[in-house]
Amino acid sequence: MANQQLEDKIVTMLKSIYDPEIPVDIYELGLIYEVKIDKDNNVSIDMTLTSPNCPVAESLPKEVEDKVASVEGVISAKVNIVFDPSWDKDMMSEEAKLELGFL
Repeated sequence: MANQQLEDKIVTMLKSIYDPEIPVDIYELGLIYEVKIDKDNNVSIDMTLTSPNCPVAESLPKEVEDKVASVEGVISAKVNIVFDPSWDKDMMSEEAKLELGFL
């Protein structure tokens, strides 16, 4: 499977995961900074949280790892939590901003 196809499947999965406090998925919120797929289809995801004190700081990365690992073709998934750059609402997609009334 081509990496682009696999990446598309991963993005679709990421769009099914929601921040429990905001009715928008984590991908549209801009919490996913990078999805890297190595030649063996091991996936590494750089993501952030809306704040370091986010109530789902423990559970959300695990949910992302588990769901991405379940995508057909993915061998393993690892989430790296990063706070640089720190998240702000400008990282949201137009769709997310519209949904939350920022537009």
